Amino acid sequence: MTDMPDNVKEINLSQEMRSSFLDYAMSVIVSRALPDVRDGLKPVHRRIIYAMNDLGMTSDKAYKKSARIVGEVIGKYHPHGDSPVYETMVRMAQDFSYRYLLVDGHGNFGSIDGDSAAAMRYTEARMSKISMELVRDLNKDTIDYKPNYDGSEKEPIVLPSRFPNLLVNGSSGIAVGMATNIPPHQLGEVIDAIISLSRDPDITIQELMEHVQGPDFPTAGLIVGRSGIRRAYETGRGSIMMRGKAEIETKANGRETIIVNELPYQVNKARLIERIAELVREKKIDGITELRDESDRTGMRIVMEVRRDANANVILNNLYKMTALQTSFGINMLALVDGQPKVLNLKQCLYYYLEHQKVIIRRRTEFELRRAEARAHILEGLRIALDHIDEIISLIRGSKTTDIARAGLMEQFSLSEKQAQAILDMRLQRLTGLEREKIEEEYQNLMKLIAELKAILADEEKILEIIREELLEIKERFDDGRRTEIVAGGLGELEDEDLIPRENIVVTLTHNGYIKRLPISTYRSQRRGGRGVQGMGTNEDDFVEHLITTSTHDTILFFTNKGKVYRAKGYEIPEFSRTAKGLPIINLLGIEKGEWINTIICVEEFLEDWYLFFATKHGIVKRTPVSAFANIRTNGLIALNLREHDELISVKLTDNSKNIVIGTKDGLLIRFHETDVRSMGRTATGVRGINLSNDDEVIGMEILEEDHAVLVVTKNGYGKRTPAADYRIQSRGGKGIITCNITEKTGTVVALETVKGDEDLMLITAGGVLIRMSVEDISILGRNTQGVILIRLDDEESVATVAKVEKTEGLEEISTTPSDEEITGEELYES
Repeated sequence: MTDMPDNVKEINLSQEMRSSFLDYAMSVIVSRALPDVRDGLKPVHRRIIYAMNDLGMTSDKAYKKSARIVGEVIGKYHPHGDSPVYETMVRMAQDFSYRYLLVDGHGNFGSIDGDSAAAMRYTEARMSKISMELVRDLNKDTIDYKPNYDGSEKEPIVLPSRFPNLLVNGSSGIAVGMATNIPPHQLGEVIDAIISLSRDPDITIQELMEHVQGPDFPTAGLIVGRSGIRRAYETGRGSIMMRGKAEIETKANGRETIIVNELPYQVNKARLIERIAELVREKKIDGITELRDESDRTGMRIVMEVRRDANANVILNNLYKMTALQTSFGINMLALVDGQPKVLNLKQCLYYYLEHQKVIIRRRTEFELRRAEARAHILEGLRIALDHIDEIISLIRGSKTTDIARAGLMEQFSLSEKQAQAILDMRLQRLTGLEREKIEEEYQNLMKLIAELKAILADEEKILEIIREELLEIKERFDDGRRTEIVAGGLGELEDEDLIPRENIVVTLTHNGYIKRLPISTYRSQRRGGRGVQGMGTNEDDFVEHLITTSTHDTILFFTNKGKVYRAKGYEIPEFSRTAKGLPIINLLGIEKGEWINTIICVEEFLEDWYLFFATKHGIVKRTPVSAFANIRTNGLIALNLREHDELISVKLTDNSKNIVIGTKDGLLIRFHETDVRSMGRTATGVRGINLSNDDEVIGMEILEEDHAVLVVTKNGYGKRTPAADYRIQSRGGKGIITCNITEKTGTVVALETVKGDEDLMLITAGGVLIRMSVEDISILGRNTQGVILIRLDDEESVATVAKVEKTEGLEEISTTPSDEEITGEELYES
C-alpha cells in the first residue's frame, strides 16, 4: 500500500455513514422537527416569536412587513430558506390552522380552500396577545440562552411559555424515523387539568379527562367516540374519528337540503367539494341535484340539494364513507424532554409543563430577589449618608478626586463600593425631608418584598399557588369555550364501557325505521286517567313499532328479513329528546337495500340455557343458544341460512319452556313446545315447523302463554281474538288447525299476534292509511269464525301491516266499526 498524503485520512465507510447519519438524524430531531415539551414550539416557531419580540412587534404596536420579520429570523437565528420561515409564520396566523393564533396577521394569509398567502412583501404581522404570554418574564433571567449559528447572537433555548402551548395549539412534524402529531386543545380545559395536577400529584389520567374532554380543533366539527381519545391520553398514541358538522333542512315543498357548516381539521374545502362533485358525476352518490359553496366571511356553508325521492340521511352517510367529511386523526404525542424524543401521555405532558413553570417562577423570584436586595443595599447606604450628612459632605469637599472620596466613604462609614458610589451620585434634592421619607418608605417596602420572595423560594406550595393564580388569569382573558363537539361512537367505534355510566334506558324503533334511546325516567309513572306524555315527534304515517327497556351496557340484537343479525350496545344507540324523531337505522347499522328490521331482542348475558327461536316464511324453524351470537361483526352476521325466496319472519327469546304458535296466511295455526326443535348451531338452516300447502306461507310466529289470546287480522280488515285454550299442543311439522275461517270476503290472514288485552293495535293499509285501536275492543271468538270488521276499506284497498304497540294513556282512539257482529262459519255456508 502506497503512502497517503498527510491531508488524506483512511476511514471505514460503513462506520462513517452510520456516524454521519446519526448526527444528521439528531440534528433534525432536536433542531428542526420536534417541539419542546415545555413551550410546545419547534426551533423555527420559537425563533419567529423571539425575533418579533426583539424587534418590538408586540400586540400593542403597529403591524410591520412580514419580509422584515423573515429577514430578522434567517439573518440572526435560522440559517435556512426564507420560504419555509414565511410559510411557518403564515400558519401561525391562520385561524383554521392554529387553535389560538400566535401571529396577528394583516393581509392575505391564505384560506381553508388551500389558497396560498400573498408574498411576504405584501403582508404585515405582529405578535398576537396570547403569544405575548409565551415571552412574558423573558427579561427576568427565567430561561437560558445559547449562541446562534455563527456565535454572533444569543437565542433562547426555550421560552417561558406562561400557558401550556404544546397541548393548546398542538404540533405536527416528521423527523428521521419518528413523527409527532399532537392535536390542539381547549385552553381552559388544559389549565384546569394543570391546576388539578398541581393540587394532587397522584391524580389519574381518567380524573384528568374530567377536565380535558378531548382535542378541540379550530375548525370545530365533531369527534366520534371517546375510546381513541382515552387511548391517546393513556399511551401517547391513538386515533380519533373526525366528522364535519352537517344539518338536514326540509323545505316547505318537502325537499331536503344538506348543509355543511363545519369541516374536520386540516380538510381542504375546495378539494372536498370537487370530490363530492366527482362522486355525483360517477353515480357513486345518487340523489344530489345541486352543489353550492355559499361560504362567506360570516362562516362556512356548503349546500347540497337532494332529489325529492332520495333520502338525505343515506346520502350524508355515504358522504361520510367516501369523502373527507369524515376522516381520522392519528395522535402521536412525541416531544423533546431534556433534549430527548419521548412519547408522552396526557399526565406527562402536563407534568413536564408544570415542572417548567416551577423553574420559571423560581428563577423569576430569584431575579426579583437579587434586584430587591441590590436596591436595598443601596438604600441602606443612602440611609447612612442621610444620618451623617454633614460628615459626608465635609469628607467629599476635602477629597481631591472622586476615587479618594469613594475610598474615604468606604473606610469611614464601612460602606461597599456600590453604596459609596450611590452616595457620590446622590443629588442635593434628596436631602429634603420629603425625599428622606421616600427613601425610608421604599426601604421598608423592599424589606417586606425580600421577606416575601424568600418565603416563596423556601416553600414550593407558594410557587404552585402563584402558577395557579397566573394560569387562571390567562384562562379568564383568553378562554373562548369548546368548539369541537364529542359525540357517542358508532358501531365501528370500540368504546370503553368503564367510561359509560350504567343506566336503564328505553329504545324505540319506528315503523319507518327511526331509532333512538331515552332515559327510562322520561316515561314517568302516572295515575290511571292521567294525560300521559307525548312519546315522540313522528310523522303522521309513522309510529313506534318496537319498544324495549334495557341498560346502556346490554347488547341489543337486530334481526332482519334477510336472516342477518346486527348488534349494538345500549349506549351506542343515539340519545334524542322525548319529542325528536330519532336517527334513521340505516345510519347506525350496515343493513342492505331491501332489508328491514323485524325483531329486536335485548340480551344482558349470553347464557347457554337461553335460546333464540327462528321462523321463516316457508315454515322452517330453528332453535339456537343465545351464546352463539356473542360476537357479531360490525357489518352483521348470518343468523340462519335461508333457502331460495325464503325470508325470516320472526325471532323470539326463549328459556326452554315456551309454547310456540305459527300462523299462515290461509288461516292455519300450529302450537308446539319449543323443545320439539332440537338445539342447532348458528349456521344451520333449521327444520320444518309447519307443513304448508301450495301457495301458503307463514305470516307470524309468537310465544303463547296460557293467559294470552291469539289475535289474527285478515287482508280485508277482519280480526278477532281466540283464547289460548282453544289450541291444542301438537308435534312440530304438522299442518296445524284452523284459526280463522278464510273467505273471499275476509281475504287471507296478514298478521298473527299473541295478546293479553291491554295493548293497542296499529293497522296500516296498502294506501298508507293508519288506524290505532285498543285490543280489548276486539271481540273474543272461536277458532272457526270469520271475525269482526276492524277497519272498513274502500274497493281495491287492503290491510298491509299490523303491529302490536304499547298502550298510550290519553290517546284519542278512533272508532273502527259501527258493527261488532259475529259471523260464524255456519252462517257463511247458509249464505
